[in-house]
Amino acid sequence: MSATAEDISSTARRLGKRLRNQTGRAIQDFKMIEDGDRVMVCLSGGKDSYTMLDLLLQLQRAAPIRFELRAVNLDQKQPGFPEHVLPEYLESLGVDYHVIEQDTYSVVKRVVPENKSFCGLCSRMRRGALYEYAHQEGFNKIALGHHRDDIVETLFLNLFNGGRLKAMPPKLKSDDGRNVVIRPLAYCQESEIVRYARARDYPIIPCNLCGSQDNLQRQAIKAMLAEWERTAPGRIDSIFTAIQNVSPSQLADRDLFDFAGLRADAGATPENTTP
Repeated sequence: MSATAEDISSTARRLGKRLRNQTGRAIQDFKMIEDGDRVMVCLSGGKDSYTMLDLLLQLQRAAPIRFELRAVNLDQKQPGFPEHVLPEYLESLGVDYHVIEQDTYSVVKRVVPENKSFCGLCSRMRRGALYEYAHQEGFNKIALGHHRDDIVETLFLNLFNGGRLKAMPPKLKSDDGRNVVIRPLAYCQESEIVRYARARDYPIIPCNLCGSQDNLQRQAIKAMLAEWERTAPGRIDSIFTAIQNVSPSQLADRDLFDFAGLRADAGATPENTTP
């Protein structure tokens, strides 16, 4: 039984309000967007970036501050990429946009063996092109569509494969200091974004470069977390909360906490004991 247009509209409104509130709270908590900012919104054609642009446009109309948005897509020259989809969609919205054309596809296919993941090199080249455009055009913020689940998955990818306690921060400065990257969807759940995107009927463009590769590490982490959530609902929320509540003295990073200089307080007495 298919949903009626009224049902879809109701779902979109309900989810949209929730996601918009979460996005607004993340922006406020981390001061992601301030008065006068020029924000480059990276649009891939996937559900996350469509949702991010949608919510930022809604917040822009209601916000007490003024900030500029421009949707930017990187056309990586993948064979069969539907070049018309994003321009037509953005023009229908009346949104300021730009398409960067750079053939990173050929480079990645030439350099990376077929049985290896393309994602690392592809993401670095894509990031470099987008960062350079933002710097040239004077945008002081770059918005990426990573959500709560992406952040948690990255934590475990680094933990299991890199030996580091490191995730995706909601806001960061690039290594060269020229760009500030923000992730407005940091508080949003992927499952709700999926439902919202379906209700909004975005013209989704799949990534044919890496989407067909099986057993990618991130997919394995995603499956592990999905099983955890199935057997212990709320676990992903708990993990994300833990990322926001770090106790350096309870870990073992000597650069983060001065264990060597730790000394007992002279003259201290046991708790609950009368001297």
